[in-house]
Amino acid sequence: MSFEIINPESLGRPSGWNNGMLARPGGRILFVAGQAAPPGTLIDQWDRALGKILTVVKQAGGRAEDIGRMTVFVTDLPTYLASRQALGEVHRKHLGRHYPAMALVEVRALVDPQASVEIEATAVI
Repeated sequence: MSFEIINPESLGRPSGWNNGMLARPGGRILFVAGQAAPPGTLIDQWDRALGKILTVVKQAGGRAEDIGRMTVFVTDLPTYLASRQALGEVHRKHLGRHYPAMALVEVRALVDPQASVEIEATAVI
């Protein structure tokens, strides 16, 4: 499945995500539950959580480029902001230069008290 990337000029140029991903007709939608992967640093957990997302997508017959959106929940926004360069490297390790529509939300806590990040995704396969 390939997407038509939708980035209206009026919203400015996104960096590390796209504003919209339009799926081609006939694809099947895969909703991937939030994946956390404690313990470890934010970077370590992000790496393992993305790996778990891709495990589900691949099991369904998809690939990284089939992910149309991701929502990331972090418990420490300042640590996220300070780690963006390293997290970009982790992103490219798993997704290459594919940038889904994304949202990142700071939350007080996650279900697993050792988790500092949880990622959910939607893919069209």
